[in-house]
Amino acid sequence: MIDPKEKALSYHSKSPAGKLEIRPTKPCETPEDLSLAYTPGVAEPCLRIARRPEDADSTRSAEFGGCGDQRHGRARLGNIGALAAKPVMEGKAVLFKRFADIDAVDIEIDSEDPTM
Repeated sequence: MIDPKEKALSYHSKSPAGKLEIRPTKPCETPEDLSLAYTPGVAEPCLRIARRPEDADSTRSAEFGGCGDQRHGRARLGNIGALAAKPVMEGKAVLFKRFADIDAVDIEIDSEDPTM
């Protein structure tokens, strides 16, 4: 009989590492796909959410929370807030997956405090 501790260690160390994998839900192969997923295509969903927060669920994925970037939504789009910046962060996660096979999820922090 296998020791339960060894069984647990074996389970967690099997390849591939970890228990989750992130997959893009949209094509991310061509330059056009990537420009829609990140820049410049991500601006329109962000701006729509900033204007109409109730549209957030139609333009972004369900609640996920990891790209280690604090985003206040200030870059080129202005201070649009964490909710509206979510498509940008999802786009960054897509780039991590597509070019480095790194599974990343986004976390937006709804705060004006840059020290958080």
